[in-house]
Amino acid sequence: MTPSDRARSLSPSDRGPGLLLGDRVILPDSVSIGGHAIVHADSSVGEGAILQDGCVVGKPVALGARSSARSETPVEGATVGAGTTVGAGAVLVAGAVVGERCVVADQAHVRERTVIGDECVIGRGASVENDVRLGARVRMQTGAYVTAWSFVEDDVFIAPGVMTTNDQTAGRRPAGVPLRGAVLRRACRIGSRAVLLPAIEIGEEAFVAAGAVVTADVPPRTLVMGVPARSVREIADEEFVG
Repeated sequence: MTPSDRARSLSPSDRGPGLLLGDRVILPDSVSIGGHAIVHADSSVGEGAILQDGCVVGKPVALGARSSARSETPVEGATVGAGTTVGAGAVLVAGAVVGERCVVADQAHVRERTVIGDECVIGRGASVENDVRLGARVRMQTGAYVTAWSFVEDDVFIAPGVMTTNDQTAGRRPAGVPLRGAVLRRACRIGSRAVLLPAIEIGEEAFVAAGAVVTADVPPRTLVMGVPARSVREIADEEFVG
């Protein structure tokens, strides 16, 4: 079934005002549904989840002719875990998996084949691109951007406006050269409006200061700041998550 076929298969439902449902949707009675939400075919919503006004779950994938996100494996529907809130105007693309007790805030966007662990917060207007893995309890604040093919471990904090990147050539990669996103190790912190160059690894419990431009890997338990980012000191024991 093509994306346009899936869109045409939507049908009105009396479960919520203006609600549209696709085929084979799992939507328990315990789910709270705002106005004009859309749940596309083959999507699954867990017990006690909240779908706020105008959110879209399982939006069909739409890609440009030369998109690096193209895959031979089709994706069907999205998964929303039990107790998770999908905010007003938020979009979960088909193939996205969001764990339990998460918040995907208003106008946030989560792409295909991305997996988000339990108890994460994806802030207002934040964007998580395709083929990303987020661990548990990740806090991603307003307007932050996690690029495709990134890996984020548990308890990471990503402040407002953080920008990660995955293409050293800015769109002029030779054929066969893969994109490489960020690797953010457990409990590291990325300050507001920091920029991470492609394939950067931030070590466990490290701290990138606000506004830093990170051009090299950051060792564990290290504070870096500046343009380009440079090591300032080690993180004190009392600052650790544990």
